[in-house]
Amino acid sequence: MTPILLWFRQDLRLQDNPALRAALERGGPVLPVYIHDPEAEGRWAPGGASRWWLHHALAALDQSLRERGSRLTLARGAAAEVLRELARRTGATALYWNRRYEPGIVARDAGIKREWTEEGREARSFGAALLHEPHAIANKQGRPFQVFTPYWRHCLELPVEAPWRLAGGTQVPAPTQWPRSLSLEELDLLPRVPWDGGLRSTWAPGEAGAAARLRQFVRTAMEHYADRRNLPGCDGTSMLSPWLHFGELSPRQVWAAVQALSRDSGVFPPHNGARVFLSEVGWREFAHHLLYHFPHTPEQPLRSDFAAFPWADDPGGHRLRAWQRGRTGYPIVDAGMRQLWHTGWMHNRVRMIVASFLVKHLRLPWQHGAAWFWDTLVDADLASNTLGWQWSAGCGADAAPYFRVFAPVLQGRKFDPDGAYVRHWVPELARLPAEHLHAPWEAPSADLRAAGVRLGPEGDYPLPIVDHAKARSEALAAFRQLRGSAVVERE
Repeated sequence: MTPILLWFRQDLRLQDNPALRAALERGGPVLPVYIHDPEAEGRWAPGGASRWWLHHALAALDQSLRERGSRLTLARGAAAEVLRELARRTGATALYWNRRYEPGIVARDAGIKREWTEEGREARSFGAALLHEPHAIANKQGRPFQVFTPYWRHCLELPVEAPWRLAGGTQVPAPTQWPRSLSLEELDLLPRVPWDGGLRSTWAPGEAGAAARLRQFVRTAMEHYADRRNLPGCDGTSMLSPWLHFGELSPRQVWAAVQALSRDSGVFPPHNGARVFLSEVGWREFAHHLLYHFPHTPEQPLRSDFAAFPWADDPGGHRLRAWQRGRTGYPIVDAGMRQLWHTGWMHNRVRMIVASFLVKHLRLPWQHGAAWFWDTLVDADLASNTLGWQWSAGCGADAAPYFRVFAPVLQGRKFDPDGAYVRHWVPELARLPAEHLHAPWEAPSADLRAAGVRLGPEGDYPLPIVDHAKARSEALAAFRQLRGSAVVERE
C-alpha cells in the first residue's frame, strides 16, 4: 500500500494534529516529512533564533515519532519539487498538511494542491494553528475586522473544538521502505559561532517542553495573570509563544487547559486571570486574521496615510545599533534589548516600551524594529510581529493612539518598581538605589560613586542618546505634519 505523505511545517507535534489524525483514520502507511524551504519564505525566512528553535523542535519531533514506530524524513529545497520527487519514489498518491497563513506560503500551498489534484492525487489541508480559520470570520458587513474588541467578542460566541488526543501506545504505521533523509545537521540551522548559550539555558523546545510549561503556568501563575503580566521582574506571563508558533502546542490545547480549571466552579473562564490570558490568545488569532486579509502589512502600514510619516535620519545607523545592543541610556529599554539578545524572548510590556522608543523617541521606521525582532526572537511570528510593530507605530489595526509616547523612566518606575528586571539585565547599574535606577543620570554623584557606576562614553553605562522631552515634542510635531491639527497632545 502506498504511503500518505504527512508534511510537517509549523505544526511540530503529534497531539491535536488534524493532518496526522486524518492520515491515521484513512489507514495505511504514513511518511512524515519536513522540508526546509527558506526561499519560499522570501524576506521572512527564519532568523537565527528561530532556526535554533527549529533544530531542536525537529529533533524532538523525530524522537516522538520513533517512539511510535516511525521517524521524520528531512529534506531541503523547493517544497513542490521535493514533494513531487517523494511521490515519484514512494508511489504516494495522498498528501496531507496543516495550514499556514503567511501570504507567500498561502500562494505556494495553493499551487501544490492544484498540481496534485490535477494529477489525480489527493491533497488535503487542515486548520491546526488557530481556534478559528481567518477566512471564516467576518463582521456584519461581511468584511474583515480591524478592531480587536468586536473581533474577539464575535469569536467568543463561536464553539471551540476539543483537542484531539493521540492515545498512548498508538503507532504511526511506517512505510515498507524509507526514502533518503538528510541529517538534521545538514539543514545547517544552528549558529556556527556559539552565541546560543542563553537560549539553551532558557528553553526546552519540543512538545514535552510545551506541555510542561502550560501545566506550570495554568497551575501556578494564571490566576494572577491580570495583575502580574505587566511586571517583567516576575514570572507572570505564560511564555508559551514560541511553542505556539512552531506548533508544538495548539491553541485548542491551551483553551482546554483553561476549561479544565472551570470544572469545579462551573464558570468559564474560572477567574479574571484566565479571562485576560485568553484575550491574549485572542490577540494572536486577531494578528493572523489581519495578516490573511491584509497581506501587504509586513512591509507596508495598514493605514496608508502613514506611508508618508517623516522618519528621522540616522547617519551611519548609530542610533539603531545603540537600540539593538541595549545601549540607549534608558535602563528599562536596555534591559529589554539585552533580554532579547540573551534569551530570544522579551517580556510583552517591555516589547511595547522598546518599540515605542524606536519609533517615537528615535523616529526610526517600524520596519527596522520588525526586522531585528524577526532575527532575534525565538517566537518570531510574521502575524504577531507585524501586528505588534504596527500597533506601536500607530499605523495598523487597533493601533495605539499615535499621540501616546511612552516615557521610559515612568514606565520603568511603574512596572519595575524595585528594579529587579533592570538589575538582572543591566548589572552595571545593579547597586544603584531604586529611586535612581531608572534615571541614573539624575542620581547624585555620591550615589553613583557608591554604586560603582560611571556614566558617559568613558564609563560603564551610556548617557541617554536622546532627551525624552525633546524627542516627545519632535514626535508629536511629526504626527502633526502627517495628520494636521487633529493630533491631540497627551502623555
